[in-house]
Amino acid sequence: MLKRAVIKLSGEAIGAADGEYGYNDLVVDAIVKQIIQVVQAGTQVALVIGGGNLWRGLQARPDMDRVKADQIGMLATVMNAIYLEDAFKRHGQKARVVTPMMFGNITTLYDKDHALEWMENGTVLINAAGLGHPMFSTDTITALRAAELEVDAVLYAKNIDGVYDSDPRKNPAARKYKTLSYSTAISNDLKAADLTAMLLARDAGVASYVFKLDKPNSIIDACTYPRKENTHGTYINIDMEDEFYGN
Repeated sequence: MLKRAVIKLSGEAIGAADGEYGYNDLVVDAIVKQIIQVVQAGTQVALVIGGGNLWRGLQARPDMDRVKADQIGMLATVMNAIYLEDAFKRHGQKARVVTPMMFGNITTLYDKDHALEWMENGTVLINAAGLGHPMFSTDTITALRAAELEVDAVLYAKNIDGVYDSDPRKNPAARKYKTLSYSTAISNDLKAADLTAMLLARDAGVASYVFKLDKPNSIIDACTYPRKENTHGTYINIDMEDEFYGN
């Protein structure tokens, strides 16, 4: 098992099943139970949560100020983080929401030393509000927290089962990578995560793993990195050889 990991969850992943705004409690409970199992096995976990189930900047009216749209998105991630924190606590798991700016007594201001102390004591750290600045994605804060917290790997839970050499929704012949170097992911813009996140992880020497969230025990399997027999997604690192499934 990984000693320490950052896990990125999209807001859509915990969103209502009918696509409307809100939460899918069956999915939330399944995610929480997996993470509790991982923590009990000894992995220290920090989460980064998106806000797409409540607000997506791409859906903002075209004449809306980008800064304001991003600020609304940051607030959406805080709402999701609080919801997850409550879900963890209902299952008997310690959790704490941290943000890069103060929200009164609702969240705790992020600090690396305190974050490491909480994680070492078995608390799930839930990062919200991104970097606190517009123009940055939740992928970016995921990679930044992974570098700061010196994790073994950053895990991207997505609605696609790995990284492909082209868009599999448009190209039926697209091939999925089993392992991939950061240089290939970045130079070919393979959408494993945003380019800023890929550059941050590469420069920090932090491995990344992209996997599909809705597979059974997907988070548990992801935290067994680097046990390749559990591989369903794509491993990315500086020294990885580019290898496709089926090779």
